Amino acid sequence: MSAMSSLKLPEDARAVDTDEAQARAQLILSLRGQGIGDRAVLSAVERVPRRLFLAAVHHQFAYEDSILPIECGQVVLAPSFVARIVQALRVEARHKVLEIGTGSGYQAAILAHVAGSVDSIDRYRTLATLAAQRTAALKLSNVRVHEGDGLDGLKARAPFDRIILTGAVNAVPEALLNQLAPDGILIAPVGDMGNVQQLTRITRDGDGLHVEELEPVRMIALTSGKASIL
Repeated sequence: MSAMSSLKLPEDARAVDTDEAQARAQLILSLRGQGIGDRAVLSAVERVPRRLFLAAVHHQFAYEDSILPIECGQVVLAPSFVARIVQALRVEARHKVLEIGTGSGYQAAILAHVAGSVDSIDRYRTLATLAAQRTAALKLSNVRVHEGDGLDGLKARAPFDRIILTGAVNAVPEALLNQLAPDGILIAPVGDMGNVQQLTRITRDGDGLHVEELEPVRMIALTSGKASIL
């Protein structure tokens, strides 16, 4: 394993000191003020140590509500955005969730606290490896991280009750829609890279698929295939 794809993790990654506990509590107050009311989602955000998903140089900003850089030129999304998406996904403890675009693993860790199981895919081997190490350190045994082309989904584990895309697509791939279970929900930013996209919720029921636009967003586009730079 390369130096870039290994982490020095604390012996107890879940340990929290007084300052960090206060910072987490302040973040939760901020999320409540922004309309995040789902108790399970708020509890998950409070329980996940965001610093663990960041380089040491960014630890001081871990509980600020902002986007921060991570490995492979990617970013970890702001806590408020993650909370809004997970709340909109209406995840329950019995649900199987598929996440396309693992990134740091932060959102997968949030999902792990509200879902029955989480499968997450990233095209970068480094990101997949680091995310797996982080979720293992937090003893989140219901998370599986995979390296691969997320736009193909994960047919071997389908169907999924919930599917979430963490990057933009021009249109939701048919492969992912086919892996959505009855009564399932898929959320994705839909639109061109460089323009405003629409965070879109697709719900499957007995009558077919129903599409609802939730809010305008600007997100990096998801790319098909495995990354050539790992």
